[in-house]
This record gives sequence, structure tokens and C-alpha cells, in this order.
Amino acid sequence: MFKKLNDGEKYSHGTVGNLADFDGKVFVKDELKETSCEISFGTLAPGQAVPFFHSHKANEENYIILSGRGAFQVDENVFPIGEGSVIRVATGCDRNIKNTSESDNLVYICIQAKQDSLEDCTMGDALITERESRL
Repeated sequence: MFKKLNDGEKYSHGTVGNLADFDGKVFVKDELKETSCEISFGTLAPGQAVPFFHSHKANEENYIILSGRGAFQVDENVFPIGEGSVIRVATGCDRNIKNTSESDNLVYICIQAKQDSLEDCTMGDALITERESRL
């Protein structure tokens, strides 16, 4: 379950809570008023896979494995994944994920954004500003 904590004119802030206790799937786009990407958190119990394959027409997906281990399939290609794995999947291909552990949940984040839309990033898009720190 996602809980909105606070927001302002220029930000939104929420939580899924302790990731070790997180269970299920939650999309945060609407709660955070995202306009550039879709972010979801998911867990798979031992031996569980997403119950369907899917593909996207316009959006690529980036999966970040936070804990656990499993297998990932893109079309006919299958490879092992584990904590720290990052998988980018392009448009127009089938994908699925499975927890291959016998005891631990597989916990992941999926970030979906329009393929080929990234024009500039990190320091190319950033401006160093002067502001008094209140941290």
C-alpha cells in the first residue's frame, strides 16, 4: 500500500513503508502526480511469477531488483537476476519476471518512460544553485 505523506506546489512525497514488509504491487503515478514516468513497486513470493507476459508500444521499462533472486525473460532470452540487478527492456518485446527462491520474496521497482525521450541527463540538465541549507 502506498501512503502519501506530503506535497507542495513543486513536489510530492510518499512511501510504501519498510520494503522488507512490502507485499503486492503498487503504482505511484497518480499519488505523486508523475508526468514523465510511471513507477511501481512489486513483490513476488517464492516460486511466483507475474501471471502474464506483456509488451509496451511506446514505453521502455527499467527493473531494479532490491532484494531476492529470480529469472527474467525477454522474448526467448532467460537470464538470472538478483539484488542489485538493473534490467532495461525496450518496446515491442515480451517480458516477465519470476522469483526462483524457495524462501525469500523478490522485491523490485519498475520505472516506465517513453523510449528515446531522454534528451539530457545528470549534469547536462542540472543547474548548480545558491540556496541556504536547512537540512
